[in-house]
Amino acid sequence: MKISSKNTVLLLFIYCAASICAAFALNSDGKTLLSLAKHWISIPPAINRSWNASDLTPCSWLGVKCDSRNLVDTLDLSSHGISGELGPEISHLKHLRFLDLGDNDFSGPIPFQLANCSLLQYIELSNNGFAGGLMPGLGNCSNLREFGAFSCALTGPIPSFFGQLTNLKTLYLYGNHFSGRIPPEIGMCSSLINLQLHENQLEGEIPVELGKLSKLQVLYLYTNNLSGEVPIGVWNIQTLKSIQLYQNNLSGELPGELTELRHLESISLFENHFRGVIPQRLGTKSSLKVLDFTNNMFAGHIPPNLCFHKKLKRLILGHNYLEGSVPSDLGNCPTLERLILKQNNLTGLLPDFVKHQNLLYFDLSGNNIIGPIPPTLGNQKNITVINLSSNNLSGIIPPEMGSIVKLQLLNFSHNSLNSVIPSELSKCHELSQIDLSHNLLNGSIPFTLGSLSELSKLNLGENRLSGGIPTSLFQSKSLLNLQLGGNSLIGHIPPVGQAPLLRTLNLSSNKLSGQLPRDLGKLTSLEELDLSNNNLSGNLKVLSPIQSLTFINISHNMFSGAIPTSLIRFLNTSPTSFLGNVGLCIDCLEHGLTRKGTLSNLEMATIVLGTLLFVMCLTIVPALVFLSHKNSKQDIPVYAQEGDSSLLIKVLETTENLNDKYIIGKGAHGTIYKATVGPDRVYAVKKLLFTGIQNGSVSMVREIQTIGKVKHRNLIKLEDFWLRKEYGLILYAYMENGSLHDVLHERTPPQTLEWGKRYKIAVGIAQGLAYLHFDCDPPIVHRDIKPMNILLDSDLEPHISDFGIAKLLDQSTASVPSKTIQGTLGYMAPENAFTTVKSREADVYSYGVVLLELITRKKALDPCFHGETDIVGWVRSVWSEREDIREIVDQRLRDELIDSSAMEQVTEVLLLGLRCAEKDRKRRPTMRDVVKLLTRSYSARSKAMLDSSHPTHP
Repeated sequence: MKISSKNTVLLLFIYCAASICAAFALNSDGKTLLSLAKHWISIPPAINRSWNASDLTPCSWLGVKCDSRNLVDTLDLSSHGISGELGPEISHLKHLRFLDLGDNDFSGPIPFQLANCSLLQYIELSNNGFAGGLMPGLGNCSNLREFGAFSCALTGPIPSFFGQLTNLKTLYLYGNHFSGRIPPEIGMCSSLINLQLHENQLEGEIPVELGKLSKLQVLYLYTNNLSGEVPIGVWNIQTLKSIQLYQNNLSGELPGELTELRHLESISLFENHFRGVIPQRLGTKSSLKVLDFTNNMFAGHIPPNLCFHKKLKRLILGHNYLEGSVPSDLGNCPTLERLILKQNNLTGLLPDFVKHQNLLYFDLSGNNIIGPIPPTLGNQKNITVINLSSNNLSGIIPPEMGSIVKLQLLNFSHNSLNSVIPSELSKCHELSQIDLSHNLLNGSIPFTLGSLSELSKLNLGENRLSGGIPTSLFQSKSLLNLQLGGNSLIGHIPPVGQAPLLRTLNLSSNKLSGQLPRDLGKLTSLEELDLSNNNLSGNLKVLSPIQSLTFINISHNMFSGAIPTSLIRFLNTSPTSFLGNVGLCIDCLEHGLTRKGTLSNLEMATIVLGTLLFVMCLTIVPALVFLSHKNSKQDIPVYAQEGDSSLLIKVLETTENLNDKYIIGKGAHGTIYKATVGPDRVYAVKKLLFTGIQNGSVSMVREIQTIGKVKHRNLIKLEDFWLRKEYGLILYAYMENGSLHDVLHERTPPQTLEWGKRYKIAVGIAQGLAYLHFDCDPPIVHRDIKPMNILLDSDLEPHISDFGIAKLLDQSTASVPSKTIQGTLGYMAPENAFTTVKSREADVYSYGVVLLELITRKKALDPCFHGETDIVGWVRSVWSEREDIREIVDQRLRDELIDSSAMEQVTEVLLLGLRCAEKDRKRRPTMRDVVKLLTRSYSARSKAMLDSSHPTHP
């Protein structure tokens, strides 16, 4: 069929028109990018404005670059806040060489089609929410030089295809959930310079094949579950600059080959099981800057030339078995910033220290170092911490110490120093803590110490000091802790009212005389007061206003008159605190005595003992009556604390006999129900299951009665209880805000929790625990401190629940033997891993975990941690590596950290949490110490906020 000329012209016109339209339409790469954007939920306005479908090419679009043919070869959308998935259309960008999608909120799997972009040289996917494993086929990208997918929550094994990427120089896969072994194929990446696989769940041994990476400079494998010895080939990689293998289960000895690494700058092996001698030639050929071997089993001597090239900044060898003397090389190291050799077996003399400006932190505590403190230590003008405690030092405290103008902490305690205290210390205007206790110091206390305006702790106890107590000591507005006990101080106690923040005052075992200062009652924050074993006289009226006391000891003085009402409670908890004061008496009318008069030690002890026996009779007799009573018609409680069966009936009625629909929580110790028995009467009912209590009922009743008597604002109040054969019911006040666990982790959206509220919660928990540990008789160990057992009222005031419950269940015949593990994984102290150690230190560890959880808003065993890492290990690792609080805190707190005082306080609480969670129980503070430290931090921040709101004008 012939086509007419007319039709031919028409066809030519259509063809030309189509060609013209195509020439003025967006090219295929541009269409691919628009197609990719359809998978995104959140697109920044800048991209929406820039990515215009009417453009001919995407080459001018935000984040896009093209080659000479207008084909996309670079896509850089990092840190744009994009959320959604990465679509499979990415494979259509055939000329793509550079891809950076890092620091966004991408989710879903990484599309396997990405491997079709075979020209890719750079892939950065880090800091996103990609799920699953790495896409197969990436080995096709033979030109790939850098691959980053850290902090993406990726799972599964690390693929072996990386061995095909012979041009790969950088591989970042850290901060994920990769498991299994390190693939030996990585050893085939002959160009690899930087390998970072840390903070995963990798296990097994380090592959021998890694020793083939002849160009490797950075090897980060820390915070995994790696075990075995490091292959000798790794120590032979001559290009290595930084080796970070800490927090694993690695073992073995360090070979001599380590000393041949000429480029080595940083090596951290802490918290492993390395043993043997540190190679003695280490440092002679390499320019070491950082060496951290803390918490291993190294023995032998410290290498003598670690600072041979004068570049060493940090030397941290604490908690090993090192012996010998401290190398003189370290005293002549001008670059040294941190020297921490604590808890070893070091002996010999301290080296002389040359004058330089970099040393900031100096801790050689817990060794056997002898001889004098070198005066040249005073040359370190910028040092902030000096801790030489628990050694065998002797001689004088050098006056040159006063030249260290930035010194904040000075601890020479537990030595044999036998000089006067140099007045020059008062020149260290930033000093906040001085501990010179347990020495042989003599002479008088320098009055100039009172000029230290930042001083919060002064401990001069257990020395041979004489003379009077300088009045100036109490003129420090920051003073929290003053301990002068165990000396030979004489004279009167000076006025103390100008130290309003004082928490601890210990003047015991001196030769003080006279009456108590009139302004002692102004110390309304005083918690511990020890004036025992002196010659003090007069009455105790000045102590009446002090309601904050948790400990007092005024025994063996010459006090007389009535014991103030505010102190009567201590007669029951610690009656020996008043002995040896023959003139003391109790208000007879107030306490039911038939006469007033003085009480001898025997009389006082008789009163206390009689009172205790009377209370025991009141407790045991009703219990035995109830226990012996049986009613065949009804399941009557074995014992009811208040004897109010009507309340029990109401509770059972309103909960329909404890129907499951009223359950508001389940814990290790029982099920909790909500019972509303009236408009303003809402209770939480805990049901404890037993198999029988015939043999333990009396002791259980006593235990519950003990719990019921415990009264503190931060402890949940026990309202009532009933015991039956099969179970017990304990009635508490209902808390509107639920548990701390609910507030931190279960609310959607997450409940706003500013730092001030978190700090209030931290302090409240600490105060409640301190009360249980030190103010209850006998002391109560909780044994299961965790956020689920911290209840919050309408004002977010914390109330500890379940205290005493663990011991209560021990009384039941259904309870497990005492060797059974008790507590909750993640919060349980290391010493309780296999048996129960009923200690206050275990509670302190659990409290430390709760502190870290408050700060990070991560669970104790959060899914984001790797392997068997818990929150303690994770925080300790991040802090050791970066010392940046912003990397650790809940992201919702970061805006508050702009305030320097807030950042300082959060940091202090974080470090306190780590102290509480020390593996060695002996190194944990007591809960009393915790309360003091938190209160001090609060006072410091309040002062900072006050100063910032009242600036000084010229």
